[in-house]
Amino acid sequence: MSTYLSTKDTASISTANESEAVSKGQLIYASIVAFFAWTFSVYDFILFGTLLPVMAADFHWTTGESAKVATWVSIGTFLVSLLVGPITDYFGRKNALLITTAGAAISSGLTGFTMNPLYLILVRAISGLGYSEQAVNTTYLSEISGHSKRGLLYSFIQGGWPIGVLFASFMTAVLLPHIGWRGVFWVGTLPAVIILLLRIKLKESPKYQQLQEVRHLMKSGKTKEAHRLGQELGIDSEKMTKSTVAQLFAPDIRRHTIFLGIAFTLNWFAIQIFAVLSTTVLTGGKGISFNNSLFLLILSNALSYVGYVFHGYLGDKFGRRGTIIVAWICGGLSYTYMLFIAHGYWPVLISYSIGLFFLIGSYSALFTYMGESFPTRIRGTGSSLINSFGTIGGILGSVLFTVLVASGTPAHVVQASFFAGALPLLISGILMFGARSVPPSQSLEEISK
Repeated sequence: MSTYLSTKDTASISTANESEAVSKGQLIYASIVAFFAWTFSVYDFILFGTLLPVMAADFHWTTGESAKVATWVSIGTFLVSLLVGPITDYFGRKNALLITTAGAAISSGLTGFTMNPLYLILVRAISGLGYSEQAVNTTYLSEISGHSKRGLLYSFIQGGWPIGVLFASFMTAVLLPHIGWRGVFWVGTLPAVIILLLRIKLKESPKYQQLQEVRHLMKSGKTKEAHRLGQELGIDSEKMTKSTVAQLFAPDIRRHTIFLGIAFTLNWFAIQIFAVLSTTVLTGGKGISFNNSLFLLILSNALSYVGYVFHGYLGDKFGRRGTIIVAWICGGLSYTYMLFIAHGYWPVLISYSIGLFFLIGSYSALFTYMGESFPTRIRGTGSSLINSFGTIGGILGSVLFTVLVASGTPAHVVQASFFAGALPLLISGILMFGARSVPPSQSLEEISK
């Protein structure tokens, strides 16, 4: 250790190194809370798309008008989600987790009071906080978990997506006839509030505490000490003088940020079409009844949970980027088959489920990859910014779908679903070749160098 450091600074390093130790109990507690937090954030997020046809019928909206509302909701979600990255890197992982969980609860509760499109758009914009839950989760959990099975651990947490979708579909099927679509939204508020209280007990990430030690020295004018401490902790203090967003586009990480951002944006075309607007595609394009489409979503999302664990394991063993590339290409081919070749309930069910297995299931590898492929100093901003690009994909996917669906006939819906969903999914897999290749089972410090 350098002699440039004072006794106080040496103590800071000692404290930071001691904070590395996260007990098994703390990791399990954080993982369980993260799972349920993400599950109910997804419940709120997906419920909007699932109930959109019902809400449209209540307010007498056409399919085109519904798609426009979904587009404006995506715009609001994007703007709100941009705030989460800087919060995560400047104010702490724990604080960001509390804010995103609160956002999901508020969004779900207020949606039940919708009286017009403008109110709905403004309220659903708050769901951008809940949507960003996954980016903060991967930042936090990647910093407190071991490197050898990081992806497998996170796969169980990210698996909250299909569980949240299943819960939303189940509650819709069971409660919609009795309490209406407003009541179904209100159901998700109380669990989110409980999770918010549970998250107060979380321990701050040791990596963030180390980052704060370096920042403290820099703000105190102790540049040399900050540099030495940064070297000890694997944090490049010299690059921290710029904003975290500017650092994402510095020469050392720029190509990775751009390719990953574009690939994720295009991938969210497919998420918007085949997950958020899935009932519209299945009912309007493939002739599946609304009740049958809900049952189809339940079965396919149950299979996609297996996909999370499968892709999480493959990512740990063979590398996450390659796992993501193969999965997205296979998903695009499966959806293409569903749209143009599959006819009848079971062929549609099987091909849709396989597509969701690869599209949704690969996100356990994807978000672990996002969390580990950015340095600690910009990990929160990097993960959250890339995650926010998903809402841009949702916006563009909705716009393209709205334009292509035209008269709303089944043929138009099928073609629109291909060009706005399946094709972008295929292209997103190819673009991932331009992102960083991260060998499996490496520590965060090794990856960042």
